[in-house]
Amino acid sequence: MAAAVLVAGVLRTFLPPELRVNDARGVFLVLLVVLMVVLIIGDPGRIDRQARWLRNLTGALIGLITLVNGGSSVKLVMSIIYSEPFTQTARVLLACGGIIWLTNVIAFGLWYWDLDRGGAAARAHYPQPAPAFIFPEMQHTEYVPAAWVPNFADYLSLAFWTATAFSPTDVSAIKRWAKLLMMMEAVVSLAIAVLVVSRAINILK
Repeated sequence: MAAAVLVAGVLRTFLPPELRVNDARGVFLVLLVVLMVVLIIGDPGRIDRQARWLRNLTGALIGLITLVNGGSSVKLVMSIIYSEPFTQTARVLLACGGIIWLTNVIAFGLWYWDLDRGGAAARAHYPQPAPAFIFPEMQHTEYVPAAWVPNFADYLSLAFWTATAFSPTDVSAIKRWAKLLMMMEAVVSLAIAVLVVSRAINILK
């Protein structure tokens, strides 16, 4: 989870100024590092400490990534619509679209990981009650340990396939908020993919 947060911060430093939301290059990454250090100090090792301030800080961290990347998504869409100068180069356009798309996958993977069954700390103590997502491992228990619970990689995979296929794949959402969150991710990914790819093809022609 910490590695994914840092990747999101590093990726943002490669965006052109036109797509950054009033933040200087590197400031966003520094802020993410500071928040991650505080979270790691507050809950070192396995994430199993149930404290309200840790949940709130984790939510603020994920919300910050989502908000900043959402702003860049809007800026990218508007730049394509109004044919801003930097969107005239296919290589730059595809790179920007890829960075925003991948950050979007990370952000939603973090949301799924943080919200399902009350978060990682709650799952460490109460692994089974009221899941929002049904993973295949939960239905094929003969292939996994008895105490299996999804970790961040499982939620990141869910986010990736939702952004790629624009629909559920092997994981089923069974709570309304989970279904709506997946719909939001698919809409953002579809808009970025359609606009960026179509614009890049038009430039290459």
